[in-house]
Amino acid sequence: MRTIKIDQNGVKIHARVDGVDHRLAPTLVFSNSLGTTLNLWQKVMPLLPEGLRLIRYDLRGHGESDVPAAPYTMGQMVSDAEAVCDALDVKDALFVGLSVGGMIAQGLAVKRPDLIRALVLSNTAAKIGNPALWQDRIEAVEAQGMPALSDGIMKRWFGRNFYGTPDMAPWQAMVSACDPIGYTGVCAAIAGTDFFTPTSGLRIPTLGIAGGQDAATPADLVRETVDLIPGSQFKVMPQCGHLPCAEDPIGYAEILTEFIGNTGHV
Repeated sequence: MRTIKIDQNGVKIHARVDGVDHRLAPTLVFSNSLGTTLNLWQKVMPLLPEGLRLIRYDLRGHGESDVPAAPYTMGQMVSDAEAVCDALDVKDALFVGLSVGGMIAQGLAVKRPDLIRALVLSNTAAKIGNPALWQDRIEAVEAQGMPALSDGIMKRWFGRNFYGTPDMAPWQAMVSACDPIGYTGVCAAIAGTDFFTPTSGLRIPTLGIAGGQDAATPADLVRETVDLIPGSQFKVMPQCGHLPCAEDPIGYAEILTEFIGNTGHV
């Protein structure tokens, strides 16, 4: 394991490499959801096949990455992911993006097809919500702070069997600790994004993963997006919400492993 800080136009992006730390190893790149850190994937990492290079990073405004002034644009978010991949000499990766990370995945696949050979679009969409919804969220964070909103976020994130359990506590703490500037900055980026047209032009192996109890990006919304890409596959994890990799890491890793094998990535 090693961590690095990558300078992206004056913003330091924190990234971590696990597994086989070599540029020629088959590579997976993971991009997080709003309000989480790269630890979103922690329980999935040891369940994946051996021989992979596993790259994670914190979104700008999150975790150990810098927190520049809000608002952010999706173009900046995509460029951050591009900078991480270039700094680590990534080519032909399988890119796994969850929620806003899935939006970043779509944008990067269009912008830099040399970086990505296959996509996993998890609990995401080409367009999530609308500008009014995100503006309301921004104003609520600015008025109340992250801890006051964390329970409502947990209800959107998790399925009935996970919400309110002791296992939920670290995730609520993660959201409560999120910098409000970083959080609202990414909210603004999501609000301004509609990738329906560019995503419909993609022609790479794609897997959609949805949670059957996801209140943030319902399964039908995820399916609508992955259906834009010919030949795409789609899986639903019925008992999970918006973060199935947190609720059921074993089931999530099994789905990823099957797709890794199907695409010949390892």
